[in-house]
Amino acid sequence: MRLTSFSDFALRLLMYAAAHEDRLVTIEEASKVYNISRAHLMKIANTLTRAGYLKAVRGRSGGLTLAKPPRKIRLGNVIRATEPDFALVECFGTGNQCIITRCCKLSGIMQEGLDAFNAVLDKYTLADLMLRPKDFGVRPAA
Repeated sequence: MRLTSFSDFALRLLMYAAAHEDRLVTIEEASKVYNISRAHLMKIANTLTRAGYLKAVRGRSGGLTLAKPPRKIRLGNVIRATEPDFALVECFGTGNQCIITRCCKLSGIMQEGLDAFNAVLDKYTLADLMLRPKDFGVRPAA
């Protein structure tokens, strides 16, 4: 299983915002730090804002900040909010055409693995990923 880059970048944006809790961060600076398209990061920020993980402040001196403390942001919840689906095998998705679905035991095993994956992510919060601003190696423009 592999997470989408959307989820990967969502976690990175949250980590960046958490490391700079003392100020608003901008999409522009985060896109430069991570070398991610500004437009793509804007979509991610919108998703995280709608999901209640980021708070957006509009205006000339606006930016993003965490909407709740890092210890209250569970990684599993973030991944479930940003991944389009968890269809590891065809029978998990809509439009299943597999002819052995009725008697196949693979789906049960894959579901057990997915449940274990989610259980591990649910044990951790953004606080467990905290970095310091200097860990990013880039200073934001004044």
